[in-house]
Amino acid sequence: MTDLYQNNFEKSINDPNAFWAEAAEDCFWYKKWDKVLDDSKKPFYRWFTGGVTNTCYNALDLHVKRGHGDQAALIYDSPVTDTIKTYTYSQLTDLVATFAGVLAGRGVTKGDRVIIYMPMIPEAAIAMLACARIGAVHSVVFGGFAAKELATRINDAKPKVIVSASCGIEAKRVIAYKPLLDEAIDMAAHQARALHHLAAPAWQSAAMIAGRDLDWRDAAAGAKPARLCAGGGHRPALHPLHLGHHRPAQGRGARQRRPPGGAQVDHEGSLQRRRRARSTGPPPTSAGWWATPTSSTRRCFNGCTTILYEGKPVGTPDAGAFWRVIAEHKVKAHVHRPDGLPRHQAGGPGGRA
Repeated sequence: MTDLYQNNFEKSINDPNAFWAEAAEDCFWYKKWDKVLDDSKKPFYRWFTGGVTNTCYNALDLHVKRGHGDQAALIYDSPVTDTIKTYTYSQLTDLVATFAGVLAGRGVTKGDRVIIYMPMIPEAAIAMLACARIGAVHSVVFGGFAAKELATRINDAKPKVIVSASCGIEAKRVIAYKPLLDEAIDMAAHQARALHHLAAPAWQSAAMIAGRDLDWRDAAAGAKPARLCAGGGHRPALHPLHLGHHRPAQGRGARQRRPPGGAQVDHEGSLQRRRRARSTGPPPTSAGWWATPTSSTRRCFNGCTTILYEGKPVGTPDAGAFWRVIAEHKVKAHVHRPDGLPRHQAGGPGGRA
């Protein structure tokens, strides 16, 4: 294992173009890149310049096309609502295509921003993938953020649409999201055109504002699915995929952009090389788990099963919660951050811009 890792590390340092080009071959490209690493304007590195791809196609449609539509793509495990639900690649593709159609119907096009303010529920992952499907740029804001901080992110991202839920649940405490979101929208200088609200009657209902708010289910019922094929859904590899706002929790924080080309190669390549660096790595149909709210679909790039866990590592119901998930779903890989692949001075293709 040590020799394999050392070889990978040295290759990533000495020949990054060959190292990452090999990883990129596992992804689908509408148009292959002109150059793997463009370091002509250091320290502003660019990856896979000239390439055209679509992360949603690579995460979902490609696996359905390869005959894995009946394989589990996402397992939603929620001890706070006593729910376990499995979505196959075919089912998840249909749900994502439908919600992408909802967003497109509200005027969201390539380059538009969409804020996702939700708990760890399947709809959050669906919204992220739907944005990627139509070329929109999503920004995930932790569900339950206070109104003032949420308003700051709204002003910064300038979203056309905000996707939210009525509430979130932490242990046995229900946190109402909708009042926080309404207050944030009133405080923000930038006004989003529409708010797609996920009603959750089993948890908590919320007052809808006529002319602004839309119920997710009602909107999805009349939406035209946004389908992708090998000849459509083009997206430049350097086109922004999502915005990330990181510490501090108060204020704007540090904003980062991730381009789709480098991000998908980073996640795909990380998984592949972790397997090769370990004598007994997970096969493509294994369940994998990231304990981070913005990484819920990364396993899909590799054709594996993602586990989306709604709860805390302790207290839902006890400190053995994570071990229960690992045992019950036969998890073979858990990564807190997708940073296990060797990096060189340019930061790797998953680096932030």
